[in-house]
Amino acid sequence: MLTNKAAIITGASRGLGKAIARAFAAAGADMLLCARNGEDLERACAELEGSKKQAGQRILACAGDLAEKRDADRVIQAAMQAFGRIDILVNNAAIQGPIGPFEENDWDAWKRTIQTDLLGPAYLIRSVLPIMKKQGGGKIISLSGGGATGPRENYSAYAVAKTGIVRLTETIAKEAGTWHIDVNAIAPGAMSGRMLEETLAAGEDAVGKGEYAKALERKKNGGTPPEKAAELALFLAGSASDGITGRLISAVWDDRETLRERWDEWKNTDIYTLRRIIPEDREK
Repeated sequence: MLTNKAAIITGASRGLGKAIARAFAAAGADMLLCARNGEDLERACAELEGSKKQAGQRILACAGDLAEKRDADRVIQAAMQAFGRIDILVNNAAIQGPIGPFEENDWDAWKRTIQTDLLGPAYLIRSVLPIMKKQGGGKIISLSGGGATGPRENYSAYAVAKTGIVRLTETIAKEAGTWHIDVNAIAPGAMSGRMLEETLAAGEDAVGKGEYAKALERKKNGGTPPEKAAELALFLAGSASDGITGRLISAVWDDRETLRERWDEWKNTDIYTLRRIIPEDREK
């Protein structure tokens, strides 16, 4: 599906990012993988060698903190030097940020979450758009998450950043559609992993009784497998999704095959977008 395509995947050293990279490797993509921890990233690249589809396929590492402009610039430059093009950008890297009531959050940590989860991905999108326009097309995929479609108490920084990702996705899709650049967001579902451990470590008082109970249940049953979101990312990165753009799509609840079949019917609607509910929507 992705032979002769070059992709950047952020947060690729573990969890969902690594699962997406594994799916892309099996589909034939050349990839530049990014993460903050260089040792973890090199190990991930070595592990993914066995997932390659064909000889000559390249999986490269570029460590850095993509919340920092200089590191983001270095990633874009490294991809262009290695591949001469960027066909796919996957914005996966994120932090959960401070947990607890908004007024009690450490303000520097709150701002850092917005920088990492919203402004960092926005800067990468801004950087690849001219490249993709010149190429005549591209795919931009950003990971959304809890709090994007409804308020999520005690996770204000994360929820605000992920909501911003969705509206940014919708906006850039409108701006870039003329150049055949598809821009979408993925809701991956409640997974196990680092963020779950942070939630459990924060404790019930900070997290809230309901959220903490959900976390315990997720710890017990393993949560949503990251492969579900990886499969959706692969679909959105490939030609089978051409023209599908400006949507927040759930890896758990939404059927991507149905989306392909119904896109002509749905593309001029607000299905899978954020919107304000007006009184008439509730028969008021």
